Amino acid sequence: MAVVELKVGIHCEECSKAIKKAIKKIEDIEAYRVDTQLNKITVTGNVTAEEVVRVLQKIGKHATEWSEE
Repeated sequence: MAVVELKVGIHCEECSKAIKKAIKKIEDIEAYRVDTQLNKITVTGNVTAEEVVRVLQKIGKHATEWSEE
């Protein structure tokens, strides 16, 4: 079980909806959370950061690994 945390620009409700819809299609995820305040996505399951980034790129979102600044 992996926890993937990514930073992605979530500018509006439409962005948020598109991201959630894309993430739901990933196989083997247990849970996900989209935090619009922090521009952070957390995905839990049998998934890699690369897989999630690739899915987000398909909908035009640029995502990077989350790092605590």
